[in-house]
Amino acid sequence: MKATQLLHDEGQSLWLDNITRDLLDSGTLKLYINELSITGLTSNPTIFDHAIKNSATYDSAITKKMRKNVSGEALFFELALEDLIRAADLFRPIHENTNGVDGWVSLEVSPLLAYDTASTLAAAKELFARAQRPNLFIKIPGTKQGLPAIEEAIFAGVPINVTLLFSREQYLAAAEAFLRGIERRIEAGLNPRVDSVASVFVSRWDAAVASKVPEALRNQLGIAIAKRTYKASSTLLSSARWQRIYNLGGRPQRLLWASTGTKDPKASDILYVKALAAPFTVNTMPEATLKALAAHTDLGELLPTDGGNSEEILGRFARAGIDIDALAVRLQSEGAESFVQSWNDLMKVISLKTAKLDERATLKAAS
Repeated sequence: MKATQLLHDEGQSLWLDNITRDLLDSGTLKLYINELSITGLTSNPTIFDHAIKNSATYDSAITKKMRKNVSGEALFFELALEDLIRAADLFRPIHENTNGVDGWVSLEVSPLLAYDTASTLAAAKELFARAQRPNLFIKIPGTKQGLPAIEEAIFAGVPINVTLLFSREQYLAAAEAFLRGIERRIEAGLNPRVDSVASVFVSRWDAAVASKVPEALRNQLGIAIAKRTYKASSTLLSSARWQRIYNLGGRPQRLLWASTGTKDPKASDILYVKALAAPFTVNTMPEATLKALAAHTDLGELLPTDGGNSEEILGRFARAGIDIDALAVRLQSEGAESFVQSWNDLMKVISLKTAKLDERATLKAAS
């Protein structure tokens, strides 16, 4: 049996960290659902940047939107929503069969809003309303400024994928924002069931310290951080505070492992996937990692709810001079900056693409 099926059977959701119109038009996404146990997907500006830049698939749609004077950011969100609505519809049977637990797709608000609470909230509400799909998560970064927007979005009933989390502390802050939003809904007499995932980035930890630690510690920091976070999540979700919410009909916020593609060519191609196998969590992975996982037929042990040896491993990094708390702050800040750069690159690609298509249309009309 493929390891993708094994992981699914253990209770972990496998989501694809990719979305392109080619994936949809070719039937590849449907194939991944049927044969590789994919039950959802995530997207980000970098994914759309590459898809639009490296393919002519979007040209016809862009040309039509140009004729309606749609450009820039507005044009992008129309393209993205078209793709994600199609994907959401493919996953809709899974969403319904799991009573809304699985079968989700994710769309990110503009990263330029990462430090603007009010604008982030407004964008989240607007995008969710435009999609008109119950299985669409809106991605909001779990930055200090993003946390109030997360709470308000949850209170407003908008499903949220909290992104850019790197540590236990950042996860707990995001979980607290989610909890406050749910508790406010209960106090207001509203349905407490609003879904959310908390996306913890893993491999970037190891990339950040690869040149600063001895060989014996390579590719261990991200997994140790994830284990520590999983322990905190397990404890939180079994707390009296959460049990009260369950009793009133609320749903727990699930952990999602992000950035799980192996970056070190010397390491296993499924290093993070295998280490982070855990029920009632999500692993969103790039296509290369998904295909690599499908080629395996075993998983090994599941992630221990007590964090296993995570604190021992983290202690070794501390003794090697790694300030984990400071690095977590830096990684989140760099992540936000990277998303902004990707967004700017995407806007540039759309601008160049529209100019090229406009020139082509002008030449055709003149000939």
